Amino acid sequence: MGSPHLNPTFEVIALSVVVLIIVVDLLLVFKRPHVPSFRECVAWVSLYVSLALIFGLVLYFVTQNGEVVTQFYTGWLVEYSMSVDNLFIFIVILTRFKVPPKDQQTVLMIGIIIALILRAGMILIGAAVIERFSPIFYVFGAFLIWTAWTQVKPGGGHGEDKGEGKLIGAIRTRLAIHEEYDDNKFRTVVDGKKVWTPMILVVVALGTTDLMFALDSIPAIFGITKDPFIVFSTNLFALMGLRQLYFLLGGLIDRLVYLPYGLAGILLFIGIKLILEAMHLNEISWLNNGEPFHVPHITPLQSLIVIASILIATTLLSLTVGKRRFDQEHAH
Repeated sequence: MGSPHLNPTFEVIALSVVVLIIVVDLLLVFKRPHVPSFRECVAWVSLYVSLALIFGLVLYFVTQNGEVVTQFYTGWLVEYSMSVDNLFIFIVILTRFKVPPKDQQTVLMIGIIIALILRAGMILIGAAVIERFSPIFYVFGAFLIWTAWTQVKPGGGHGEDKGEGKLIGAIRTRLAIHEEYDDNKFRTVVDGKKVWTPMILVVVALGTTDLMFALDSIPAIFGITKDPFIVFSTNLFALMGLRQLYFLLGGLIDRLVYLPYGLAGILLFIGIKLILEAMHLNEISWLNNGEPFHVPHITPLQSLIVIASILIATTLLSLTVGKRRFDQEHAH
């Protein structure tokens, strides 16, 4: 990924280890498709959270740079919180396509892997653009502030993408797709003919939907760090625990009523941070005669404190005030 802080050998080894974990996880899912128990979900989510925390410590020993570690932890928190928001759409998609519970792990895992591949490409493109055109931070910042507004305005937030519906419709017209699932297979035989199962549609829907979310999360993480390796690592650790988190929080996700407000606050903060950084690096000739603006600088540690505080506050509010509101609304 070309990190300025890390040796290429370390990057290759680190990515190889993570890919190995992903492969093992995927093989386990394919070998034994099932609905994971609460204990199993807790174990896997705890494992991935622990791996992220350990990876941050490894980064410190390798770089001896506390700022790099702070950027990783901050970026991971941002990506993880936005991944929880993804679960709202994942639930809608799996419900709409009536995916059998025992096959949902397979679908989610494949969809997440596709999303990682797509995000890796976006990260490389984003890093190249930033290196050559720093004013893009103005665009990123404005986009995140607008996204923050859409999160909290009436009828806002992420809904089902109409473009996704057109894509699914196009696939249906071009492929012979059977209406029934055949375990976790993508192809099956019906009346002596090979046809696709609805599994192909579900995976496409999940992959394209997560790419839609990446339009928010990629600019947000670049507001924390410009290091492509750190950016990709935060996305990797956030997404790889998402499958188990889906089953762990599936029944509780609609109780996190203040999560959209927390995400809006985070996006607003990072959007402002990006614009301040763009002003500090100002290269636009008609702004301040092309000279940098003297604006406040938000350090990685300050970003970590603000983002962690927003997440803690919105979670506590959801579990206290939000829980009472949910119970009252569902009392009858």
